[in-house]
Amino acid sequence: MKNTYYGLILLLIVPSILLSQVKEVHPPDFIKTITFKSNTTQGQLPILKLGEPLVLEFDALNGDEEDFYYVIDYFNYDWTPSVLVKGEYLKGIDNQRILTYDNSFNTYQIYSHYDLTIPNSQTRALLKSGNYMISIYDDYDELMFSRKFMIYEDVLKVGTSVKRSRDVKVIAEKQSVDLKIATSRFNFNNPLETVKAVIIQNNNLNTAITDLKPQYTLGNELIYRYDTESAFWGGNEYLFFENKDVRAANIGVQFIDLQELYHGYLFTNASRKDRPYTYNPDINGNFIITAIDRTDVDVEADYTMIHFSLAHQELKGKDIYIYGNYNAFALNELNQMVFNTESKRYECIMRLKQGFYNYKYVVVDGATGALDEGAISGDFWETENNYKVLVYYRDLGFRYDRLIGYGEASSIDISN
Repeated sequence: MKNTYYGLILLLIVPSILLSQVKEVHPPDFIKTITFKSNTTQGQLPILKLGEPLVLEFDALNGDEEDFYYVIDYFNYDWTPSVLVKGEYLKGIDNQRILTYDNSFNTYQIYSHYDLTIPNSQTRALLKSGNYMISIYDDYDELMFSRKFMIYEDVLKVGTSVKRSRDVKVIAEKQSVDLKIATSRFNFNNPLETVKAVIIQNNNLNTAITDLKPQYTLGNELIYRYDTESAFWGGNEYLFFENKDVRAANIGVQFIDLQELYHGYLFTNASRKDRPYTYNPDINGNFIITAIDRTDVDVEADYTMIHFSLAHQELKGKDIYIYGNYNAFALNELNQMVFNTESKRYECIMRLKQGFYNYKYVVVDGATGALDEGAISGDFWETENNYKVLVYYRDLGFRYDRLIGYGEASSIDISN
């Protein structure tokens, strides 16, 4: 009876585990600047066309020249585990050592820069479109970090447009995304069940809207024109700083100080929630590694200690974080701000590689864990945001979700 009881428990537990969504694992403090450089100079969410190379780079700051290994897994559109075996989506083998790395040169911070390109001699191709995750392990088989990426087939045209919210209660604060998916080049079977659309604002998967289904068909187009289901908070333009020259104050940097490393003290920021919106071009939360008078920024750009400060009253029961794609929009103790009772400011110090960084301050409720991006920055319908649209299709009888369409739009062209 005891074995039967435990068997029933396993039957109840295992499906819930198997169907749970996978989450990215964020790195320890000594691994920094995780960057995909496949088709952009910016550190942002990697969405690749089938056949394009994947290039992953990162730095290890412990100076040990460690060996790291990579593993690639495939997932359904909702990031639940796929039933496909590795040979169906990967040609060659993974779980291989990253062979290419260089040590830093002429920097105060010693680090090793690792560079992985796929395809390579071991992993010769990624065969399917859809959702992937790459995981990096150390020599002791401990998971260091993981990152999601997507590969799409250029099958469909995805028309994307950004409108002001149709909900009059939040018309001044939200933006809505409308879609038109051309079907003339592709025959859909029962699109209400087989087609899934995902909308991503500013490369942030944490706030993506998923599982959108077409409302109706108009000629050869699937139409998505929702009132609330495809609406995002507008947010505000990201704050930014640049320290491409560590020996002098740059954009957003008030002054510098040389200690064990260079320390850059940013100008103190203030809440923008109750201030009028001001257009200030940004790169939508991304970052770019750059250093003046350096030939190879991968190994010659230095790390600096960046001091952030926010003039804000202390929030009881809530936490403030520095938010951006420099750490894939993670919320952890490394980017959590601490209230200084003497200066009456929230403060945080982070070790970042030289470059141009976008960031904003967000509030997390300590009891519920709810994230409020506009609590300090504000939400404005005029804000310029980037929207990416992914269209997945699983035909009847298929075992995986093809990513067959990719669209992109900016709210700089927003309309009523």
